[in-house]
Amino acid sequence: LFQWARDEQIDFDLKQKGILHIYRDKAGYEHAAKVSQLLHQGGLERRAVTPEEMRAIEPTLAGSYYGGFFTESDATGDIHKYTNGLANAAAKRGVHLNYGHQVTDLGADENSAWVSASVDGEEVRHSFDSVVVCAGVGSRAIAAKLGDRVNIYPVKGYSITVQLDDEASQQAAPTVSLLDDETKLVTSRLGNDRFRVAGTAEFNGANRDIRNDRIQPLVRWVEQCFPGVSTQRVVPWAGLRPMMPNMLPKVGPGKLPTVFYNTGHGHLGWTLSAITAEMLADAVDTTVATPLAASR
Repeated sequence: LFQWARDEQIDFDLKQKGILHIYRDKAGYEHAAKVSQLLHQGGLERRAVTPEEMRAIEPTLAGSYYGGFFTESDATGDIHKYTNGLANAAAKRGVHLNYGHQVTDLGADENSAWVSASVDGEEVRHSFDSVVVCAGVGSRAIAAKLGDRVNIYPVKGYSITVQLDDEASQQAAPTVSLLDDETKLVTSRLGNDRFRVAGTAEFNGANRDIRNDRIQPLVRWVEQCFPGVSTQRVVPWAGLRPMMPNMLPKVGPGKLPTVFYNTGHGHLGWTLSAITAEMLADAVDTTVATPLAASR
């Protein structure tokens, strides 16, 4: 991911300052210690830190904590800026990006695939050698049309982006990413003037309503943990995470040799995007199933 950004000169407010997991009680901390042992076996370096060390890592954090764990290799950025930069890079290489196309139907056989779409009230049909489904929570319905079962379910998450309009708020907001184990909230500092807090998992079908009773706890959390940050201007948001029952994405071919999938990444879409893109490219190139595609 970082190499792509460097090669294509994509500016996406990258901050490589790590992530600090914070724990308010002994039970949560000790459970995290066991998880850290498993992560260490997988090659991830995450170290325990005392409350004093936590404040040295992120001095703006208010409150009382039992301890924490710090992963120095973690990074954050603006996914919207990143994907726009990636799209521009792809277009320079000859990729055609068809925006404003409402897919109305699609199909495939052993030799080709086709997609029908509505564009400004007119129906158009595109034919392809193969099709890759990367449609988030819409992948389930699309897969059914292509003869596959992709058991994706939408899990709604909420976020707020606090606009740091004054210098005092900019100084009082954290620059290190935080994950609060008790509230299950995670933060990102985006540039100098935005602070994002995200969390919750709501099972409510494909409903995209932004509920105030979900947003207000995020605002209160900011006010409690970072009292110097003004929450006068907050942008609320809600999105549907495409979750699979086993929390692993569907990557690889479908039943037909012309159909492939790269979907179901849940809340780790950006994290897993580079490796699953490589897996997908190998699958398309060889039409041989990759390990994650087996029997799903």
